Amino acid sequence: MGKTIAEKVLSSHSGLDCAAGEIVIASVDFCMSQDGTSTMMIRELESLGFSAPKTKNGMAMVIDHNSPCPSVDVAKIHTRIRDFANTNSIPLFDVGEGICHQLVPESGKVLPGDLAVGADSHTCTYGALNACSTGLGSADVAAAAFAGKLWFKVPESYSLVVNGKMPHRVGAKDLMLSVIGSLTSDGATYKSVEFSGETVNNLSMDGRFTIANMAVEMGAKFCPFAFDSKTANWLSVRGFGDGVKVASDSDAGFEKRFDFDASELVPKVAKPHAVDKVVDVSALRGTTIQQAFLGTCTNGRCSDLEAAALILKGKHIKSGVRLIVAPASRSVLIEAIDGGVYAALLKAGATIVAPGCGPCVGTHAGIPGDGENVISTANRNFKGRMGNNEDVGIYLASPETVAASALAGEITDPREVP
Repeated sequence: MGKTIAEKVLSSHSGLDCAAGEIVIASVDFCMSQDGTSTMMIRELESLGFSAPKTKNGMAMVIDHNSPCPSVDVAKIHTRIRDFANTNSIPLFDVGEGICHQLVPESGKVLPGDLAVGADSHTCTYGALNACSTGLGSADVAAAAFAGKLWFKVPESYSLVVNGKMPHRVGAKDLMLSVIGSLTSDGATYKSVEFSGETVNNLSMDGRFTIANMAVEMGAKFCPFAFDSKTANWLSVRGFGDGVKVASDSDAGFEKRFDFDASELVPKVAKPHAVDKVVDVSALRGTTIQQAFLGTCTNGRCSDLEAAALILKGKHIKSGVRLIVAPASRSVLIEAIDGGVYAALLKAGATIVAPGCGPCVGTHAGIPGDGENVISTANRNFKGRMGNNEDVGIYLASPETVAASALAGEITDPREVP
């Protein structure tokens, strides 16, 4: 029987002919931590006598969750991270550079065929680049950095086949919310999920990053996409190599197959307080919002900002609504400024914050008030996620739905906005 992408990557990195269910020791190509997880990793590495990462492509540290620094206590953490990175010659993405899951692909640290780990659950984002990447605890990432390898259980794989043309103003976020709503938040726990089909072939790389980013919201370990001309072009224009292209064999042993028809999709929204509580946008018509958030590692790329700007251009958000925008990286910010996207957002009444995680994690920026409703392009809507543990309702949606809702002051179908 043939092999899946996960089986091939873990086989090549362990030197074994491995299959799903087996335990292997595999070489790790790259590892990463962010400011919310670096302190424990640093402590572990210092106790081991760490001097340099043994991972093939090294490692990186990112200050993005509390950026810029919101307090004296956090400033001490940031100082420790900077000192550790400087002492050990580790690349550091400091305040204002952006979100780890945008910066790592932009920097070329992960390429096709790679095995990467990060001390952040959404490290699965890099699967869009035909890699196997996953989020781990800080101690595990420290072990990978110190030893250059780590143990893995080879995951079973699911095949998710999506065919059909996406309707107007329906995108990758709507597709992924629909998939999570169907499989549920633990429906793919420790599985490697491979998306394929006509719709996936036509998806932009940004759309693939969105889908891979949210794979962990249904429990997935990996979310590797097949290498194709779009992958090659994305890498080429940035001056990166093709890595080692990996594809599942035609007779690969998938544990399950799921089929989806994209032509029947409508804008979707995940209701509080779970990502899999997904409904059609029409089911929430009239739900008042006080805040809208556009950004995050899920939908903070320039194409996401542009999709929202196309709806907002020449209009103004509803009085009493706060629209907060956080680009995923400095390069996204520059691209949005150069392309006139930021001008459209600002004229519509948006408030722009620094590239980074911003209101998504609720550490300091854009914390909603008690009893308020927020519609967000983020990947999670758990209670307290945005920094307020009171009765705050967080609704997850696409950039288009967030923009349309900001205009109306209530959750709105973007297809209804002229």
